[in-house]
Amino acid sequence: MAPRGGVRALRGPGGASVRLDVRALVVVVLLMAAAFAASVVLIGTGDFPISSGDVVRTLFGEGTAGQEFIVNELRLPRVLVGLLVGASLGLGGALFQAVSRNPLGSPDVLGLGQGATAGALVMIVLFSGSAAQVTIGALVGGLVTGALIYLLAWKQGVHGYRLVLVGIGVSAVATAVNGYLLTKADFVDAARAVVWMTGTLDGRDWNQVWPLLWLCLLLVPLVLANARGLRMMEMGDDVSHALGVPVERVRMLLLVSAVLLTAAATAAAGPVSFVALTAPQLARRLTRSPGPNLVPSLFMGAALLVTADWAAQRLFGDGQLPVGVVTGVLGGVYLLWLLVTERKAGRI
Repeated sequence: MAPRGGVRALRGPGGASVRLDVRALVVVVLLMAAAFAASVVLIGTGDFPISSGDVVRTLFGEGTAGQEFIVNELRLPRVLVGLLVGASLGLGGALFQAVSRNPLGSPDVLGLGQGATAGALVMIVLFSGSAAQVTIGALVGGLVTGALIYLLAWKQGVHGYRLVLVGIGVSAVATAVNGYLLTKADFVDAARAVVWMTGTLDGRDWNQVWPLLWLCLLLVPLVLANARGLRMMEMGDDVSHALGVPVERVRMLLLVSAVLLTAAATAAAGPVSFVALTAPQLARRLTRSPGPNLVPSLFMGAALLVTADWAAQRLFGDGQLPVGVVTGVLGGVYLLWLLVTERKAGRI
């Protein structure tokens, strides 16, 4: 009997076999190509346009001195931050949705972005902190919020809907705190804070690239190494225990990883809205595969954010919008559609 759903079993030496989802693999390859193509187009966009061919040649060290300065020093860091932030949010959102077993269980809904924003606002408003201090404040705010949500949702384990409900409550409190901090800020700090809160890639340089890159290189392999346990956990804690999965240890490890990825992305680009919510759902619909779809969600987030950044720069005339405005509009529409779909299905 032929395998269903495009899944193939590859047998290696000693009888070992590996399941390969052909459709998911094709989707990942296409998303990687889309992210690369969008990145090349985005690098060539600006007051000094550069053709895609010249961008590629410059990236391989064959451009003119002027092109190398514009591409490598001015535009490439912004695009890399966009790719890393999108990938981090896509993977973090997939982890939260898989652990909570709820399509609404994303950092946007759970309040992690608002918590990271609160930490950044404390540094901006109360201490007039530098960019590095704002980044540290956002990281600390995200981690504290994640720990608070987990502790409040804990009751002989963490139930998905309880996690979402606690997260919504914490999000409301964090939003109120953010509003209060803005009322206490002077004009300059308030303007700086509002720009940061919108979510933007403007002015990003290599100082934002390296910390996020190293964090991704550390956490992504760790998360993927526990993907099998996460897949088992989607069948329920009792079944997972019976299959030998240390449920609470895996859940804690993955939640901490998701919080770190989300907080680091927020620290690098501000609270970019709804990428963490939409990327895993779009990836799942493309792959038509059960399970958390971690790798497709990662590349979907990267492609989604750089494409949104290009749209923010090119589709609104002479005025450039922060990327968070574009993702917020698209994500808000998607959230409404998702709520209507879930209601019709009787799940909410």
